[in-house]
Amino acid sequence: MTAYTCFNVETKDKVAHIQLKRPDAFNTMTRAFWNELPAIVNQINDEASARAIVISSTGKHFSAGMDLSVFTDGQGAAAEGARAETGRVRANLRSEVHRLQKTFSCLDEARMPVLMAVQGGCIGGAVDMSTCADMRYATTDAFFVIQEINLAMTADVGTFPRLCHLLPQGLVREMAYAGRRLSAKKAHELGFVNELFDSQDAMLKHVMELAHEIASKSPLAVHGSKVMINYARDHSINDGLDYIATWQAGMFNPTADMMESFEAKQEKRAPVYADLLPLRKAM
Repeated sequence: MTAYTCFNVETKDKVAHIQLKRPDAFNTMTRAFWNELPAIVNQINDEASARAIVISSTGKHFSAGMDLSVFTDGQGAAAEGARAETGRVRANLRSEVHRLQKTFSCLDEARMPVLMAVQGGCIGGAVDMSTCADMRYATTDAFFVIQEINLAMTADVGTFPRLCHLLPQGLVREMAYAGRRLSAKKAHELGFVNELFDSQDAMLKHVMELAHEIASKSPLAVHGSKVMINYARDHSINDGLDYIATWQAGMFNPTADMMESFEAKQEKRAPVYADLLPLRKAM
């Protein structure tokens, strides 16, 4: 099993649990974080080694966001300003932002649902991360902050393109312009958070149970549902209707999963579905 600097990873009964493990540092997002998370998620996705992914954390806060060392360790594009021509630095910086965006986009693009369990502060880059989850759960003491404005920055890793689909724009603007906290209670009232819990243990118990319930369903049907929901989010209603019709035309021929579902009902037993196939690597 691979040892990671920022995460513990365990896969059991078709559910992958990715847990942030640096509570003493408030689980800040160091350079290792940005390298490790996409490697973990892409491996699960490529190998189809799980049918659901749960992301949780440790300690008082889920994550305090981007670690300042990412800006000051001399390895990023910003550090090149002192030794390179301005245009080239800006081009590199744009590529660096795209790389950071992909760290979280892999959650949105994964073939299996991603469930996130948030306790305490979900700050800065952690908000970007939360917007890429399929479902979010939180403890009653949790809160969300677009911290970048307090650092004289504009959030750039995914907050605005996604959060505006998940919360009223007026509230997003208030958070973005003033850096005010969004409480878990308010986030739940607005549908950003699915459910609230009095303790982290109760939250994680619920989320893991739901993840295992999802894992018991046809992974092909779950994957198709995620593809359709994401497509509908990003396109018009007519485009979404046309795409689902095309998808069904290719997928609706009685699949092994559908036949297994029918047979299981007749035999009064739980269905047993095959995993998704691993993705082929490019030659």
